[in-house]
Amino acid sequence: MDPADEALRLDGVGFDAATDAGPLVILHDIDLVVPQGESVAVLGPSGSGKSTLMMLMGGLEQPTRGEVRVDGRSISGLGEDDLAVFRRGRVGIVFQAFHLIPTLSALDNVAVPLDLAGQPDSRARAAEVLAAVGLGHRLGHLPAKLSGGEQQRVALARALAPRPRLLLADEPTGNLDTESGRAVADLMFAATGPGGATLILVTHDESLAARCDRIVRLADGRVVSDRRR
Repeated sequence: MDPADEALRLDGVGFDAATDAGPLVILHDIDLVVPQGESVAVLGPSGSGKSTLMMLMGGLEQPTRGEVRVDGRSISGLGEDDLAVFRRGRVGIVFQAFHLIPTLSALDNVAVPLDLAGQPDSRARAAEVLAAVGLGHRLGHLPAKLSGGEQQRVALARALAPRPRLLLADEPTGNLDTESGRAVADLMFAATGPGGATLILVTHDESLAARCDRIVRLADGRVVSDRRR
C-alpha cells in the first residue's frame, strides 16, 4: 500500500504496564495497517488490550516498543505538547466516559478543540455539529442537565467538529439505550468513508462491529483475527 493512503500504521507495537512483580505485557508486537477512510472494529474480551491499543493509536500512551504512525507521521516518542499539537484537527476521540467539562455548556464543550486549533467561527461550527447530532435545542445546557445519551452525542460532536482524519471511539454506545446507541453509531458512520474520516471502533457489540468494513479481534494482547467484509 502507498504510505500516502495509510491513515494508521502500527509496526511491532507492544505495551508493558509496571507492576510490583515487574513488567506486565498488555500488548504483544501488534502489526496493523489501516487505509484512509476505512472503518475498523476492534473486538475482544475484557482485558484483551482493546482500550490500551486505542490509547496508543491516539498518542495518549506511548508504546513500550514498536512504532505508531498516524497520517504518515511517527508519533512514537513525541512529547505531550507535540502530541497535543499533532492531534488538533487531525484526531478525534470519543471516550465511553464522555469527559465533558462540567462547567461549560454543550456549545462551549464542542467549541473547545476548535478554539485550541485557532479555527475561526468556532461557535458557529459547534452549533452546526450539535444540530447535526440532534441537540440544536440544547446548546446552552450544562452536561449535568443532559441525559447520558445527550452527553454522548455532545462528546461525539466535539470529536467530529474539527473534521478529523482519524476518529477513535471507545465503547461509544456501551452506556446508551438502544435508540440512543443507534443514533450515535449512525452519526459516526456518516462521517467516515471515502473523503471522510477513518474510524477505529473499540466495542463489545458484535452488531455494531458488523457495520464496519473490517473486524480485528484481540485476545491476550495479540491480534488473533483480521477480517474484511
